[in-house]
Amino acid sequence: MGARKKEMADRLKEERKNIAFAKLNSFPTSPRKMRLVADTIRGKEVISALNILKFTRRNTATPLEKLLRSAIANWQAKNEGQDITTSNVIVKEIKVDVSHTLKRISAAPQGRAHKIRKRSNHVTIILDKKLG
Repeated sequence: MGARKKEMADRLKEERKNIAFAKLNSFPTSPRKMRLVADTIRGKEVISALNILKFTRRNTATPLEKLLRSAIANWQAKNEGQDITTSNVIVKEIKVDVSHTLKRISAAPQGRAHKIRKRSNHVTIILDKKLG
């Protein structure tokens, strides 16, 4: 039974060798604004995704660019001796999930109050080699 588990673990390790990821937790921007930029780079090659983020004028593009650079550094640490430009690495998956929401109250006319929801999100980028 032990040899079978070791064989399975080695197979999983080999499959995950080309996969690298990076996470950005509790970033104070609404998830919808972050998804608009994240959708533009999903499935693209890493170099073109960096160029897209560099020239996107939205405020959420800058932290996504830093996160993508972190994922690239993680991929290079796993695959020593390989060049990212020739390895056909793509943004396989990018997830933007809802994080905590800060709830505030704003004064409104006639003694009323309006709720203000300050949203935040979690972003995960997964890089993988392009098949084929």
